[in-house]
Amino acid sequence: MSTSPFNIADYLNNQEMIVAYLNQVLEEGDEQDLLVAIGHVAKAIGMTQIAEETGMSRSSLYKALSEETKPRFETIINVLRAVGGEIQIVPAQKS
Repeated sequence: MSTSPFNIADYLNNQEMIVAYLNQVLEEGDEQDLLVAIGHVAKAIGMTQIAEETGMSRSSLYKALSEETKPRFETIINVLRAVGGEIQIVPAQKS
């Protein structure tokens, strides 16, 4: 029996899944994990579509969301908007 590699982008097929995934990464991960997760979401939606909506080229978008780079905050905000998300600040829960 053969198996295929797991690809999270295959499961990010609606807004609710995308939001749940990004919120989980925000809660449990670090900034690099978040960048990777945003890349997964962009791939799930389509890099061409995200590139068009952000005004970036596909190659620049791939580079900005790669694990080796540190994209500008403006780039992250633009990509989040293009995937239908936004950042909100809420009071931190005290433990």
